Amino acid sequence: MRRKIAVIGAGPSGITALKNLLDQGLDAVAFDRNQEVGGNWIYTENESHSSVFETTHIISSKTLSQYEDFTFDDFDPSISDYPSHNELRRYFQAYARHFNLYPYIHFGTMVLDCQRNSEGNWVVTTEREGIQSTTIFTDLVVCNGHHWNPRWPSYPGTFSGEMLHSHNFKKAEPFRGKKVLVIGGGNSACDVAVETSRVSEMTAISWRRGYRIIPKFFFGLPSDKIGERSKWVPLPIRNFLFDLLLKIMVGDNNLYGLRKVTNKFGETHPTINDELLYKIRHGKVKPRLDIKSFDGKKVVFEDGLEEEYDTIIACTGYFLSHPFFDKKLIDYSSGPVPLYLKMFHPEFVNLYFIGMFQPLGCIWPGAELQAKIIAREIAGKWTRPKNIRELCEREVTHPHYRQVDTPRHTITVDFHLFKKALKKHLPKNYTSKQPITKKELETA
Repeated sequence: MRRKIAVIGAGPSGITALKNLLDQGLDAVAFDRNQEVGGNWIYTENESHSSVFETTHIISSKTLSQYEDFTFDDFDPSISDYPSHNELRRYFQAYARHFNLYPYIHFGTMVLDCQRNSEGNWVVTTEREGIQSTTIFTDLVVCNGHHWNPRWPSYPGTFSGEMLHSHNFKKAEPFRGKKVLVIGGGNSACDVAVETSRVSEMTAISWRRGYRIIPKFFFGLPSDKIGERSKWVPLPIRNFLFDLLLKIMVGDNNLYGLRKVTNKFGETHPTINDELLYKIRHGKVKPRLDIKSFDGKKVVFEDGLEEEYDTIIACTGYFLSHPFFDKKLIDYSSGPVPLYLKMFHPEFVNLYFIGMFQPLGCIWPGAELQAKIIAREIAGKWTRPKNIRELCEREVTHPHYRQVDTPRHTITVDFHLFKKALKKHLPKNYTSKQPITKKELETA
């Protein structure tokens, strides 16, 4: 059977997967439930779609958040240092137009089921406008993202007010005049706390552990550009220096009434936010400890403090979820993720994952490199190592960071080390900026 590849998802990872497969003259199509490319970066108030909220800006700077095949300078040199969701949406859609991807994307299409047949090929069942269809593909590339299936917290008692997940938070206005409690210390939690504090009667934020709050700028430069300049430094030393710099520039958490940081730099995801500390010191956001229990609208915290809230917004992360697989076949919702280079399965040689990693930085520059390797393998230009099982296990036992044991930290990589590892498997001239014409594809 001639190689025929299905790509699940047309977000930032899916479009670079499709682009690089087509570059190699391969027969590939993508499926996406939305009506446009961009995934989570297509802002909508429709709660059935996992999207950013109305004021979201990316937390990595633009030069470290771009495809090498199509940079922000190629798109629009005036883009801000930290692009907004609208700038990113336009960027991804310009990428898809530039590389002529739209004819190969089936929009409004949900992938329902992916099974292996007796020949080892993938039987993919999709649904569009209520009509199901089944197609056989030789290869499957999974790019469905990992920020869409909400993970809810659990506490003793029952909260009788409004409770929602950050997945359903779209804008601050519905919380005007309300007493709001935000659970979590990650980027979404801090952003939600800042935004609701602009309109709420009172906003508090509850942390179960201490988080590092990193400003977006140091010395007039984006903070990740400072990190890039020190990427040659061994990781333990680099982390120590970052921690020292943060203490000098920001100070300890106790100065802001926040929970003390007890982990080393890199053991949890740092939070990039310029406004939270400002809002706390101006009395707009109230720091709180972990929740002990609920009693109606009353929340009891672990230090004995009791307060009533109208709304609780749980910013407690997401499951790694692949609902189109039988859980006996593929299930990474808990526990380790043994994939070589975060994409190669130890057993199924025709199954690939792109973008299923969490860098301390941006995802799609690494996803682009993953896509190039995968496309080259399917095209017969690259051969995976023979000891793939051993390498998959090594991914679990030798992570870049020894992080806390939570589901959120199973796929973390260092941005620079991960890109370096991927580039080892690519030729020096791996970039491809020119669109492939339809005629070129037909004659490939």
